[in-house]
Amino acid sequence: MLALRAVVFDYGMVLTGPQDAESHAALMRLTGLPLAQFEQVYWADRLAYDEGKLSGLEFWQKLLRDAKLDLPPGTDRQLKEWDARMWSTVNPAMVAWQQKLRQHGLLTGILSNMGDTVLEMIERKHDWLGGFDAKVWSFQLLMAKPDPAIYKHVLGLLGTQPAETLFLDDKLENIEAALGLGMRAIQFSTIEKLREDLIEAGLEKELPLPD
Repeated sequence: MLALRAVVFDYGMVLTGPQDAESHAALMRLTGLPLAQFEQVYWADRLAYDEGKLSGLEFWQKLLRDAKLDLPPGTDRQLKEWDARMWSTVNPAMVAWQQKLRQHGLLTGILSNMGDTVLEMIERKHDWLGGFDAKVWSFQLLMAKPDPAIYKHVLGLLGTQPAETLFLDDKLENIEAALGLGMRAIQFSTIEKLREDLIEAGLEKELPLPD
């Protein structure tokens, strides 16, 4: 097997922590929707947003129309900003591990299903994003995981073969797509489980383990 040369991270729920609770509460308060209905309408067009078919503002304007909400002018912009804030948390242990990987000589990348407004927010808040060798944000390419083409794009930017590249994501369908291309892949849940999975895969010989 080829030696490991790169680790590619999903952004949300891998490099970040859970959704910011204050921001989620603000979205619920502004829309006035019960939780189940809010979650249903929120996720209905999220893929279209991640694929760049909707901007952040258009996403919220469509959600308000579909939910038949008549709210004060400017509410769509407030929702857009709170939504971006909700996804701007950080998982310090994973960010520290990424930096350790680079010190070890490995390439690192981000492959994220991401909308424009969220990216603007996290680039303002997180200077550590500049420490990755390749960053792929789905809306900029008009495609999203698990489309195999977006994985091939990040591999091309890194200059690595699939078997030389480890991919981490919290969603099983995205892991399965990576495996289908011949990448090494681990479904992420916690840093403790990641350590176990890396050891089980024999990768502790090829990279430093997370603390």
